[in-house]
This record gives sequence, C-alpha cells and structure tokens, in this order.
Amino acid sequence: MTTLFNCLQPAQKFRFSIGDIAKMLRIPQHLIVRVECWAYVVFVHRRDLGGQFISYRKLEQWKNAVACQIQKCSAISQLQKLWLDFLKDYRKHKKQYGKSDRQFLRQIRLQRWNTLRQKLRN
Repeated sequence: MTTLFNCLQPAQKFRFSIGDIAKMLRIPQHLIVRVECWAYVVFVHRRDLGGQFISYRKLEQWKNAVACQIQKCSAISQLQKLWLDFLKDYRKHKKQYGKSDRQFLRQIRLQRWNTLRQKLRN
C-alpha cells in the first residue's frame, strides 16, 4: 500500500451512491445489485456481468481527496513530500487515473506552492 493510499484511506472515508457508480460506469442504475468498499478496490455486483472491480483512483473522489490534501499542506516541505507520493502513485497506477487528473492536481499544487511562498515572504 502506498503512502498516498494510507493518507487518503478511501475504504473508510469515501462515500458514494449506487447512482454515482452507475454514472461512472455509464450503465443504468438498475444493473447494479450492490456496491462494496474493499480495502484497495470497490466491488460492484452487476446483474449483467457479475462482479466488477473498480480502482478508487478512477473515482472523482480520489482526485478531490488528493486535491484536498494538497490544499491542507502547511509547509513547502510537506507539499513536496505529498507531491512526490502522488507522482510515485501516478507512475505505478497510471492506467487507473483519468486523463486530466495529473494536470488538475498540478494546478492545485502550483496554487498551494505560491500561497506558501507568499506566507514565507511576509
């Protein structure tokens, strides 16, 4: 388990509905029997396919949780460590991330970096 995964704890902290999962999978909601949050993945029991596993990283909440962690950094060193953890996770699990996730998070990081630098100057 990566440091980023430990930090975010998606199985314990993420909350979503069957409708959210259906929308992400682009299927009608009635095809989902149940959704279970497992340690490293979401298990979706579907009427049409049986079981399907979804990485937490594919969920919008993952991107938002990483962005929230970036925004909560109170020191540049903390921000740098978190960013390195993210990059390590991204490289290892690149296929599980959305196409624009890295760019979105890079923008959040840059904004936080600038804010923290301003605080140091004042």
